[in-house]
Amino acid sequence: MENFKEKLTGVDTFIFDVDGVFTDGVIGLLEGGDFLRFYHARDGYAVTYAISEGYRIFVITGGRGELLEQRFRKLKVSGVQANVADKCAALRELVAREGLDLKKCIYMGDDIPDLGVMRMVGTAVCPADACHEVRDISAYVSRYEGGKGCVRDIIEQVLRAQGRWMKHTVGMHTV
Repeated sequence: MENFKEKLTGVDTFIFDVDGVFTDGVIGLLEGGDFLRFYHARDGYAVTYAISEGYRIFVITGGRGELLEQRFRKLKVSGVQANVADKCAALRELVAREGLDLKKCIYMGDDIPDLGVMRMVGTAVCPADACHEVRDISAYVSRYEGGKGCVRDIIEQVLRAQGRWMKHTVGMHTV
């Protein structure tokens, strides 16, 4: 049986939830109906760096709002599926559209709606503060909480395992 570090050598696609993964899960309602979320700069840098190295990064989230979608457009992720009720259906759609090999996908989620998707991908991971059901099925639990560097943690680990971390140190525009 393959260990966690060995699994990382085959990853070519990252898929992330947003609330509780890219953020700490706290959401503020803004006048006008959008939502305010705070993102960790190092997570944004890691996403941009991974994309520059040729990795595909997708977001599947139940969250919604123009500001959420704007954040991921700025990071130039491969695709965002927001306001998703059935994440498994969204993943099947993504696989069909993008020709993804689920064995080469890593998914990071933090709560009950992520469980089905986590069971579908090759490698399931989560932040330190994920609910216990998610931690129980994860191949790896980051030492970082949601919104506090867990995205950077898993991206960095994958790229290090593949010898692709710190190939260049040019700054990336992530904000």
